Amino acid sequence: MKLQRKNGLRATALGALAVTGALVLTACGSDDNAGSTGGTGDSTKAASNIKCDDAKGKLLASGSSAQKNAMDLWVKNYMAACTGVEVNYKSSSSGEGIVAFNQGTVGFAGSDSALKPEEVEDSKKICKGGSGINLPMVGGPIAIGYNVPGVEKLVLDAPTIAKIFKGDIKKWNDPAIAALNKGATLPDTAIQAFHRSEDSGTTQNLGKYLGATAKAEWPYEAEKKWPAPGGQAASGSSGVAAQVKQVAGSIGYFELSYATSQSIPTVSISTGAAAPVEATSENASKAIAAAKVKGTGKDLALGLDYTTKADGAYPIVLVTYEIVCDTGNKAESLPAVKSFLTYTASDEGQKVLSEAGYAPIPAEINAKVRETVAGLK
Repeated sequence: MKLQRKNGLRATALGALAVTGALVLTACGSDDNAGSTGGTGDSTKAASNIKCDDAKGKLLASGSSAQKNAMDLWVKNYMAACTGVEVNYKSSSSGEGIVAFNQGTVGFAGSDSALKPEEVEDSKKICKGGSGINLPMVGGPIAIGYNVPGVEKLVLDAPTIAKIFKGDIKKWNDPAIAALNKGATLPDTAIQAFHRSEDSGTTQNLGKYLGATAKAEWPYEAEKKWPAPGGQAASGSSGVAAQVKQVAGSIGYFELSYATSQSIPTVSISTGAAAPVEATSENASKAIAAAKVKGTGKDLALGLDYTTKADGAYPIVLVTYEIVCDTGNKAESLPAVKSFLTYTASDEGQKVLSEAGYAPIPAEINAKVRETVAGLK
């Protein structure tokens, strides 16, 4: 199909990555920081520009499964250069990452939604003299993946997506779906909708989109916990994607990299633009480029426009933040945190995102991220 062909190269590049919720672990080597003796191909080129500085030892992190595939590549490239550092990123969920950060068990956390005021307050117990801040590092589309045999292209709009996930639309040949897909042969098959079982920033961002664009059909607050009745739950983006891949008649939401790596077709969204918009990193970038920093001080939390009708702008997007202390980071992990995040925010690090089906952070915002990382204490 068209989408699969477009993303074929990305899927091939990600083929070696295991889409699971497991740890990203790269073995610790020597303290030699010169070059990339452990990397090959693009990894060697990227690693040649990584500055290891005084980084050494173990760096523990956890959180968002949305950024797992990006983190896999980042860790691989970083460790090719900084062989004196052992990086462990536990892909779980945004909620679990924030809990781990505020318990002081990780150097940084990944979250698909910015810290809440009460979470910032909690962080002050760990960030001595400072507090937790949000650094936007990974952007991308939340793809609506589906498994409907014989249907290679599918268009949905926000009200219809809301009704499907809420359980109000139960069959694939429902008139609301048919009206958006004129000429398509839709089967009289029951819809099986899958959602995240644990607190998830991906769930929250989907909720923000539906709440902004289909309030009548989706009367729920945008929270990390799945709010609607019905449907079936699966753990992590990898779990939802696995269910959609296996179950005929299914639909679910997850980051584009999970769709490309498993060749899962994705929905094009009717936004009111001239044509339905496909879930691609390029189209997500058009939406994220309009984001504004809403955080204060060193906090760089972003405000996204989920109601965009701009041509080619994919509206269901998320930004994953790396959460760190602005002041009060642990002395033993601070050099590795700064070194690693300096790489992920670099031109080389952000280029990896496009290659993996994500969307780079806009250059103006990313420049602020680099400045903030350099000033971490």
